[in-house]
Amino acid sequence: MMEVAYVCEWEKRPKSNHYPSIPLVCAWSCRNLVAFTTDLKNEEDEKVSHMVHIIDTEHPWDVYSINSGHGEVISCLEWDQSGSRLLSADGDGQIKCWAMADHLVNSWESSLGSAEDGDPIIALSWLHNGVKLALHVEMSGSTNFGEKFSRVKFSPSLTLFGGKPMEGWLAVTVSGLVTVSLLKPNGQLLTASESLCRLRGRVALADIAFTGGGNIVVAATDGSSSSPVQFYKVCVSVVNEKCRIDTELLPSLFMRCTTDPVRRDKYPAVTHLKFLTRENSEQVLLCASSQMGSIVECWSLRKEGLPVNNIFQHRSPVVGEKQPTILKWRILSATNDLDRVSAVALPKLPISISNTDLKVASDTKFCPGLGLALAFHDGSIQILHRLSLHTMGVFYGSSSGSSQRPGDEPAIKRQRPGGPTVHFKALQFSWTSLALAGVDNHGKLHMIRVSPSMGQMLDMNTLLRHLLFLLEYCMVTGYDWWDVLLHVQPGMVHNLVEKLHEEYMRQNQALQQVLSTRIVAVKASLCKLSSATAARACDFHAKLLLIAISSTLKSLLRPHVLNTPDKSPGDRLAEICSKNTDTDIDKVMINLKTEEFVLDGPPLQSLQQLIQWVGDFVLYLMANLPNQGSVVRPGFGFLRDGWSLGMLREMMVMIRIWGLLKPGCLPIYTATSDNQDSMSLLFRLLTKLWLCSRDEGHPQEPDEPLIDECCLLPSQLLVPSMDWLPVNDGIICKLQGKHPLRLQFGKPYSLPGLNSTPQVEVFSRSPGVQRMDHLRCLYMGVCPTEDSKACTRCGCVTMLRSPNKTNAMKQWEQRWIKNCLCGGLWRRIPSTLSIRTPRKVVVTLDMTGQSVKIRRDICFIIHKNTARMSDCVRVLSKGLSFAPTYSTN
Repeated sequence: MMEVAYVCEWEKRPKSNHYPSIPLVCAWSCRNLVAFTTDLKNEEDEKVSHMVHIIDTEHPWDVYSINSGHGEVISCLEWDQSGSRLLSADGDGQIKCWAMADHLVNSWESSLGSAEDGDPIIALSWLHNGVKLALHVEMSGSTNFGEKFSRVKFSPSLTLFGGKPMEGWLAVTVSGLVTVSLLKPNGQLLTASESLCRLRGRVALADIAFTGGGNIVVAATDGSSSSPVQFYKVCVSVVNEKCRIDTELLPSLFMRCTTDPVRRDKYPAVTHLKFLTRENSEQVLLCASSQMGSIVECWSLRKEGLPVNNIFQHRSPVVGEKQPTILKWRILSATNDLDRVSAVALPKLPISISNTDLKVASDTKFCPGLGLALAFHDGSIQILHRLSLHTMGVFYGSSSGSSQRPGDEPAIKRQRPGGPTVHFKALQFSWTSLALAGVDNHGKLHMIRVSPSMGQMLDMNTLLRHLLFLLEYCMVTGYDWWDVLLHVQPGMVHNLVEKLHEEYMRQNQALQQVLSTRIVAVKASLCKLSSATAARACDFHAKLLLIAISSTLKSLLRPHVLNTPDKSPGDRLAEICSKNTDTDIDKVMINLKTEEFVLDGPPLQSLQQLIQWVGDFVLYLMANLPNQGSVVRPGFGFLRDGWSLGMLREMMVMIRIWGLLKPGCLPIYTATSDNQDSMSLLFRLLTKLWLCSRDEGHPQEPDEPLIDECCLLPSQLLVPSMDWLPVNDGIICKLQGKHPLRLQFGKPYSLPGLNSTPQVEVFSRSPGVQRMDHLRCLYMGVCPTEDSKACTRCGCVTMLRSPNKTNAMKQWEQRWIKNCLCGGLWRRIPSTLSIRTPRKVVVTLDMTGQSVKIRRDICFIIHKNTARMSDCVRVLSKGLSFAPTYSTN
């Protein structure tokens, strides 16, 4: 039911070491970034630095450690709704907002912040942006995404002119102060503070939730279980460029354990106070503890009729008169005596929790989002039902690596160690509730799988339906799906991809267009998990690049006159190419208005590298058509994809027209004959293949003459080698075993995974192979000296700094400044020359025959690209723009 996927720990150092901070806090974003805190102690001067560490779950060793600059221990971490900004607050009242520098997950900076000097922050939250999605388990069998996931009417906490939600954050201090910081559109920060009530008192614990009407509810307690838990409504507004805060006292509650004579003094302190969800201020979880144990209670706010005096009960009611009601807290459930609770994690999946929905979830055995996690001081974790608090599963710690269903008796009684037990100080659910991230009292990070069935026996179809449901949820919301992949075994991949495609094709045309690239990225992630489908992952990555290049090239087209019909030039091109089945590219061009394709020379020339990729791709696809046999090779997925082949035809026509205007933009082919019209030949073969597969319902096999012509292609044109799939060094493909992986922060994990098996030759990477910039379609050389960035999801690599100066290419690069083609985030990777071994180097210029010895790391034997000694030194100092051979002496 629960298994440890991996454990990542700190390297032991002689002078400075990471220690878990007290309190230790952890936060998990919807982009699958995990942030947690430690204290870095320097043994020499005994200085303590309060650190914030941010990892991407796919590369946990690549930790980015921030010396936060907080003067006191960090008490709160909170991600925003987009998962790209992080708030940190400390025991001195300082709040800092961290954002990615250059949109890199391993580079963060703080440019904003607020402070309540000397007043410790105990609760922190971003203001709500008004976006709320409900997940309906009872509709999981529906074919319509709109019925499975519906938008809930929910007002933002504060709006700007036009209804746009205003960004900002809200915090509660230990002295009972609520402080709000608003981010104005001009970048300035507007702050205000107000007391929660007239008589300010000490607040030990607090939490924040939001209502559908745009209000904020704060729950607060002084830490004593015998004191009431107070609730306050907070309204934030902006009046005359000043922030205004209004507070109102709501009904309070006393914990039941304090009214029980047996337990009145048994649990004196409230240690955990949490709303069940941020968007539900009517259900709250309370945990009271002592040194020996804990008890947990779940409460709900309900409307109840107000009883009236007997005098008024017999009078005739007025028409339309309603019985007066009152809001009152009622206990839903409570646990028996438990071990001492050390951490609580609440589910983030927005599953509906009405009685009907809970019954449907129970009948379908769909458990994600139903359970909350409690970590105990003995190292165990229990999953409890979020309302009834009955036990759904138990995990006995990473040392034993086992878990079991409630009611199962362990074969051997667990022995409690004599020393301090390793236990979790912070615990967080992923956004689909299929994984838990825990940080223990030694500062180690544990990644734990949580079964979607909570250990219940499921048939394969039911399990696939549950995983498919959550993958669709991630597609619709834009959340990262890494935690879903944790539960996908190689044998499930093919069925999941097919079912996902079937569900996608049942959606309306508008929704299909919105999700067109996202579903391709999900399929690519799934196919990487199995060596049997790895070649299909190549096709999906190529399709993402194909879609991006097509939309970019079509966006350059402009109508000849302004009063044009509704269809754009790109739409007219697609319509004409789909109707015209002629195999002669010049005859297809006759039907087009060529004046719409007239562009200046510089944009066309600057996009030549993208045009070259399209030309090489078509050549590779057609040349390998005869090789697609029983073994699935890269390119196989395009043979029956009429939509993609049609897109390639459209681009070939565009490129042909542009070649008449600017011959330098045409793709370059190495032909065996000087009078060979390469583009016309490839278009003819491509059209024949497209005619076989344009009817996706009834595709036809390529005929023998077409295959014979494709067999002759390698003798007519030099077929390029395609760098199909980025080398992905992530951890997900290595987690399919049952044994947890042991990792260390700062040291990449080098155990080969599934994709390194040499079953498909395209995955092999020899040491001397050229590195590829997958976005710019450029070769960076064997040992590129430029700093690069890689996608956290697919491993796509591109240079960090742009080598281009033309506007057209810069616009292409700006499209991917925040995210990769697949939607993944970027992380900085060092250049290949960052690890150096000093050697003596001889550089020889072929033109002059002279040589000079230079103290460098690697010897480059320069071709005739440099003519003078100064050029040679310049090339060596700045890095090569071409790919020379090299040797070492």
